This record gives sequence, C-alpha cells and structure tokens, in this order.
Amino acid sequence: MQGLGDRLDRQTKGTWVRDGLANRLTHDEPETIIIDAVRRKEQIVAIRQSYGRRVVHIHLTAKRDELARRYAKRLTKDFVELPSFAEVTKNPTEAQIESLSQIADIVIHTDRCLVQDVVVRASSHLGLFGRGYERLVDVLVGGQYGSEGKGNIASYLAREYDILVRVGGPNAGHKVFQEPAPYTFHQLPSGTRTSDARLVIAPGSVIDVKTLRQEIADCGVEAERLSIDPHAIVVERSDIRNERRLVKGIASTGRGVGWATIRRIRDRHPKHKVRFAADIVELRPFIRGTYKQLEKAFAKGERILLEGTQGTGLSLYHGTYPYVTSRDTTVAGCLAEAGISPSMVRRVIMVCRTYPIRVGNPDGKTFQSGPMSQEISLKEIAARSGLALKELQSTEITSTTHRPRRVAEFDWTLLRKGASLNGPTDIALTFVDYLDKENRKARRFEQLTPKSIQFIEEIERVAGASVSLISTRFEFRNIIDRRAWSVRSDAF
Repeated sequence: MQGLGDRLDRQTKGTWVRDGLANRLTHDEPETIIIDAVRRKEQIVAIRQSYGRRVVHIHLTAKRDELARRYAKRLTKDFVELPSFAEVTKNPTEAQIESLSQIADIVIHTDRCLVQDVVVRASSHLGLFGRGYERLVDVLVGGQYGSEGKGNIASYLAREYDILVRVGGPNAGHKVFQEPAPYTFHQLPSGTRTSDARLVIAPGSVIDVKTLRQEIADCGVEAERLSIDPHAIVVERSDIRNERRLVKGIASTGRGVGWATIRRIRDRHPKHKVRFAADIVELRPFIRGTYKQLEKAFAKGERILLEGTQGTGLSLYHGTYPYVTSRDTTVAGCLAEAGISPSMVRRVIMVCRTYPIRVGNPDGKTFQSGPMSQEISLKEIAARSGLALKELQSTEITSTTHRPRRVAEFDWTLLRKGASLNGPTDIALTFVDYLDKENRKARRFEQLTPKSIQFIEEIERVAGASVSLISTRFEFRNIIDRRAWSVRSDAF
C-alpha cells in the first residue's frame, strides 16, 4: 500500500487523492466530508486549490512510542501489514508525515486522549458545536397547581418544532382536544398526534411501562421517531404499594412516581438492582441516549419544545410542603431532568388558568391536598360565567385519578411567585370562558368581554410577560394566538 501510494504520487504529482474525491462527489453532497488520510504536502495543496477555504486540514499526532504501541495493537490476521511501526517508518513518505503539522490548520496531540476525545476536539475546531449557543429551546410549564391546560397548549404549538421533549412521570395527565374524543397523555409529549416531530422522553423521567406502551400503540409511534433515555427510571409495583398512604395523606395520585424517585437516590450501590428503561426488553427499540440526540439537534439548529408537567405550586422545593409532588416543577427543574442547559432557552411559556385548582381527596369530604387562596365553589363560577353547573362538574375531574377538583379565586401572589421562579417570556391563559360564557365566541382578542381584557392586562402587569396564548374553550380552534414570535421566524 505504501508503494502504491508513492507510485500514484509520482504519476499524478499528488493530485490522485483530489481526483478520487471529485469522482465520488454528487450534487447531493453532505455538509462534511472526511478524507482519511493524506500523506504528502502535494496532496493537500491539490485539494486546497480545488476547494479553497472550505478545506480544513487536521493533523493528529502522538509520541513515537505511543504510535508504535497503537500500531502493534491494531495488527490482525485479516489484513497483512508490516510487522512493526519501525518498519512502517522506513518508507520515506511515512517518515516525513510529522512535517505536515507545519502546514495544518489544526494540530491535535492524541497521547492523552480517547478516541471520543479526539472526535469532540476535532468537531469543536470545525465549529460543529457552534461558536456560541443559539437559543433553540422553548419551555412550557404550569404556573399554579397543575391541570392548567398545558397539554392543549403544547399540542397547539407542536407543529412548529423538530423535537418534543417530555419530563415528569405518569402521575400527570395532559388532555388534548381531538376528534372524535379527547386523548390524555401521561408519558409521551402532548403534540405526538398533532405533529411529525421526533419525540424524547428525558433521563429524569419516571416510566410506567404499561402506560407508556399503551400510548405508543394508541399513537402508532415508530421506533425511529421516539427516543427514550436509558436512564429513565421504571415504576415498580412496590412503588405503587408504598405510596398508598400518600393518597389519603396529601391526595397523591399514588402512581409510584415519588417512591421510584426515592429508590433512585437510596439504592445507589452495585448490590442494588434498580431497573431503568434500558432494562425493559419491550422498550429496547426506542432506547437511545437523549443527550446525543439533543446535541445533534443543536448542531443542526433544530427547534425543541420542552413540556413540563404539574405546576409551580406543586414544586418539591417551592410549593407548600408537604402538599407537593416529588420533583421540582419549575423551568430549572425541567431543564435539569431533560439535560438541557439554561443558555439554550429562547422562550418560557407559563400556563395559568383563570381559576386555579387542586385535586380533591379520595373520600370526597376532607380536603388535604394543600391550601389554596380563597377557595370557592363551582356553583359560584357557574353563576359568574353563565356556564352550566353540570358542565363544570364534568370538566373539573382530574385526568389521572378522576377525582373532583377544588377551585379557588385567581391567586395573584402565586402568579407573581411563579413568574419570579420561571422567568416567563409568555403567559398562556386557559379557561377564559370561566370568566364569561361569551368568551367562547371570541376568535380574536378584541372579541373577548371588556372585563376579560382588563383581567388579562392585569396578569401581564403582575407577571411582567405578555399573555400571548388564550384558550377560550376545549374544542377545535380554541386558542387565540397573540404571539409576536414564531419558532420559524428569524425575528425573535
């Protein structure tokens, strides 16, 4: 092979590598082409003359004894090579390769690097990771106690994104309007059915295997579309049993999410076997490291919607303990679970409803799910809005446990706290028909009732963010879109 290369160099004056490249190129050439490898200055010059500044010459080097060690390690019976690196370097062309470092654009000393380290360093030099951080991620979170209508907002926005990411666990149900009947997502992103975006279940997620498999089947999700991180933990039957006391104690959903999270922290020992998504045979076609998936997406400039679950008022750290969930439900917590840097965030959409709710207790008599400011009845909302009480009662049932909800006046202090913790750029306001039944007829902002418009303006002042999405009812064309931005726009 050395002799053949030398002969081609003499015959073509070093242009044979360039000519071979030209013969292989098509009109559909990829963004990056790697030539492995060049051995003479003439070869490099010929390529540069034809392709100019697009050419980047990376010279990999190491100490001679390290190269000899690597050469000896790679010798196999499948391909006949010279017996040692010393024999290789007797060839004059091979002996002068180190001099190419003088004309290279990039030199990487590989003595103390693994293969993947070299790839990362070379990619960084080529700018494949970008010279800065383009803000490609929009985050959607709840601003109250959950059930704010996040699923329907996420479903509406989903078409604008390349990737939809879901965090949290099966204790949160996100109901989406569709014909002939609504669908509730517990594990998959809420835009699964309304977009062709790729789907990601993040490493911080908690998985109920039966629920997830059912949703995959219901939605016809193919393996190449969905990536489940191998480190998402699996809920076991024992987790559900251990949470029974929380169902009556704090009106927990009892889906085992909190206990699974406890085990993840408690059982960090080689002797303990904690099952993760990668351990479930049925899920293996979907198992992929989502960090790498997102890194590739960032490199391509793809847009990502991160869908949080539950609400800021239920945050393990910032809610009214002990009446909280088992995770941090703020933007920061969602980003940590997804493995996304805050510097990647472009917009934060905080979803709030006109009358916040908390879940009622299973016995229907005592309410131990936590405090709310100025609790009122659905009968009072029916009187104010003109909506039928029976309709409100059928609507205000939780998506996961199917319990009646408690309802309260809009909590301005909670809005301010949610805005402080999440830093929203936008507010999505839902259940605007609860202010006045006439709002169901509105298709534009100015068609809302005057009192509703005043209410929205007050929210904008307190939150310091625009109410850019308004849900007027739960049916087709139910959102008034006031955004001054869109995902595909260059003007953010």
